[in-house]
Amino acid sequence: MRREPGRTVSDAADIKGTGGGEAGVAIATQGLAKMYRGGQLAVDSLDLTVPTGSVFGFLGPNGSGKTTTIRMLMGLIAPTAGQARVLGVDVLLHGKRALPRVGALIEGPAHYPYLTGAQNLARYDAADAAADPRTRAARVAEALDRVGLANAAGKKAKAYSLGMKQRLGLAAALLQPRELLILDEPTNGLDPQGMREIRSLISSLAADGTTVFLSSHLLDEIEQVCTHVAVMNHGRLVAQGPVAGLYASQQARLAVTTEDRDLAATVLKEAGGEDVSIAAAVVSCAAAGLVPEAVCAALVGAGVRVAGFGVQRPTLEDAFVALTGEGFDVDQ
Repeated sequence: MRREPGRTVSDAADIKGTGGGEAGVAIATQGLAKMYRGGQLAVDSLDLTVPTGSVFGFLGPNGSGKTTTIRMLMGLIAPTAGQARVLGVDVLLHGKRALPRVGALIEGPAHYPYLTGAQNLARYDAADAAADPRTRAARVAEALDRVGLANAAGKKAKAYSLGMKQRLGLAAALLQPRELLILDEPTNGLDPQGMREIRSLISSLAADGTTVFLSSHLLDEIEQVCTHVAVMNHGRLVAQGPVAGLYASQQARLAVTTEDRDLAATVLKEAGGEDVSIAAAVVSCAAAGLVPEAVCAALVGAGVRVAGFGVQRPTLEDAFVALTGEGFDVDQ
């Protein structure tokens, strides 16, 4: 197994320390690895640091090791090597000390189909030895309300849509105050309004001091809600840090939409544009060092018929593709 650390895009203050128990670190792994039978190396020497209070997006193509990592963090499977500490506790040795402080929604929720939403949550709550049965009904009602299921509390789970089942699973994770939430595809099956509501809920939880660690295949959702991200590829960590750090590694581009592509490319080069490329009716170049207004004037002055002009800011998807060399797909 390789022991080369993943590339980081944050400054040292944001990610320093990978041992357990450091102040300001909710999840820390060192050399975490998982090899399955037959020699399949699913996670390779993972050094991951999740700051306390962050909304942390966990990204990677299909088969990159995200789900395996989450299972190890929750103590569901044992690592082949390395260490995983959650809330300062080694989850393999002392998981019972940390996991009651963690809420989780992993690989889709499982419910009792012939019980109502409220009855399902009451069952989950009753399984928690620390839950006071005298206040159970209030906890269930509050959790259902937080995820927008108050009006469906008396409806049987078998009649819930996929999005409603997802909300119910999230409600189960919120029955007790949690220091850390680990969410696998929390917006799966939700309509746009539902996605906005879950984004708002995640933001409010973070504002209350809860660390949220979420895996999602919706990059625009991650972009809108996350403060930090980590990118996995082929079982290895390729980058981690604040979202802004990933953007910083990508260049903005100046783009011209025109039928006069060759002439536009020549003008961009003469203006000092680097990395000039032509794709369909769009001619673009690196925007660094260029004054857009002056370039636009030069294009018009040279007779280029400009149909569209502007600076394209890098997106999280641009950074993801640059880091992994492939499009985005998520473990199912």
